[in-house]
Amino acid sequence: MSKIDLYEGEKMEEKAKKAVEQYQCSGCVCGSDISCYVRGSNLECVKHVAGTRIIGIGRLFLGMPKGFNRLGAFEDLSLQIFESFSKKKWSYNKWNIPVWKWLSEDGHTFVRGICPRTSNPFLHVILEDCLNNIDCYEITTDDLNEMD
Repeated sequence: MSKIDLYEGEKMEEKAKKAVEQYQCSGCVCGSDISCYVRGSNLECVKHVAGTRIIGIGRLFLGMPKGFNRLGAFEDLSLQIFESFSKKKWSYNKWNIPVWKWLSEDGHTFVRGICPRTSNPFLHVILEDCLNNIDCYEITTDDLNEMD
């Protein structure tokens, strides 16, 4: 896989670059391309700010699929993108509980969850099929299509 040169000398695999562009940049107030990318603790861009707001719904992650695109009451919800399940710096346990998971057509695993100790949600995209490694409810594409 080819490496992509990014702002501030960052290097990234092509699949990770596409994921950041699709899931973050497409709805960011900083712009719709990866030119302002600043890497977070994983692959996500820390400069990302969800810039789309719908009256009655709130802010959205525009590039994310239904079921994963709403920030809800947590306006500061951040999206974290991981290269693989084995490189994920989170443990899913009693402190970080995955609630539902979904596998995209691109083979990316999406996880919504909650950290009950702090009452904060989390949103993860893992750039591989790791559904079997995550113990929570698996939603289908039909489920997502039924959501408003």
